[in-house]
Amino acid sequence: MSITIRLAQKVDALPIARLHYLTWRETYRALAPQTAYDLMTEEARLARWQSMLSHAESERIIVVVEAEGQLAGFGAAGPASHEIYQDRAEIKFLYVGTVFKRMGIGRKLLLHLARCMMEAGYNGIGLGVVIGNDPAIAFYEKLGGEKVGSYTDPGPVWRSQNYLYVWDDLPAFLAQERKSILNDKRDSLP
Repeated sequence: MSITIRLAQKVDALPIARLHYLTWRETYRALAPQTAYDLMTEEARLARWQSMLSHAESERIIVVVEAEGQLAGFGAAGPASHEIYQDRAEIKFLYVGTVFKRMGIGRKLLLHLARCMMEAGYNGIGLGVVIGNDPAIAFYEKLGGEKVGSYTDPGPVWRSQNYLYVWDDLPAFLAQERKSILNDKRDSLP
């Protein structure tokens, strides 16, 4: 499968919003309060993504992942939005579409964002995971994420309780990417 990761552009707002809406509803149906679930419409997501992609912040990176020409996921990283992150960068969004899960896309996306944040001068990264989102927790722990605390994310419509997962040695974490690429190349040989 051909996978590419590239910087998001303004024209990506609608596909990102649609994927964000669908994936969020599936992931948080049993976790989010009904009011938040009802307010997080595709239109609300579209307005937010149009705004974020129109007002690019020099310190935040937003990328999309395409698999065989289809939007498979997206991610964003930059300066932390909560003091619990300390001097780490924050992975603010990391979403993979349902049909593309378990294909290594999430791993590649996380590693790509980590590399971008290291190149921006950060030594570590962190991300918040809603308590109860067990598949995501298992995924981050499998990739070596260390749970170092918890906090309340004020969010736009829902104050969610989150665990903070961190990777404080980005060179070691990124060594996984090099190993992964070599393994992927070896596995694709006839």
